[in-house]
Amino acid sequence: MPEGKGYQRLKAQTTVEEVLNVAIDFERTARDFYSGMIPKVSKNIRYLVEELAAEEQEHFRLFTELLERDDMMQVLETEIERPVNDHKFSDCIHLPEMGENPDDQSILQYAMMREHAAMEQYGTLAESTPEGPIKTLFQFLANEETKHKVELEKLYYQIIHSGGV
Repeated sequence: MPEGKGYQRLKAQTTVEEVLNVAIDFERTARDFYSGMIPKVSKNIRYLVEELAAEEQEHFRLFTELLERDDMMQVLETEIERPVNDHKFSDCIHLPEMGENPDDQSILQYAMMREHAAMEQYGTLAESTPEGPIKTLFQFLANEETKHKVELEKLYYQIIHSGGV
């Protein structure tokens, strides 16, 4: 049976609650990934991995608390346009195996990819979400993820082009 325009439009829609649930999974896996890497990474980037784990935990906490608030029910049921890059964001929930001695370059490459996906996702969500606390949160997170990505890129450049930190 061919899919009509109505079906395509429904597929393109999601609720704020669905988005937050995916974001919670994204932030949880990021936190767990970075936390698990802390004892494995070199001392050169350990501080950064610790900071990223703490920041992802804070994002996880923010989303979880929003879902639990009684005054957010109407906002959570709001339908918004599903971001075009939604699949890339969802793909980040699956973590790579880095082994017991991951090299700094691999960790940074993976972290940059995650931060880029999050930056795009939260930016797109900020654009499509109605004015209010959720839009403000997505704007804040898009800015946060952009800062993380820039920090990671600077460190990556130092490691690659100067032979180390």
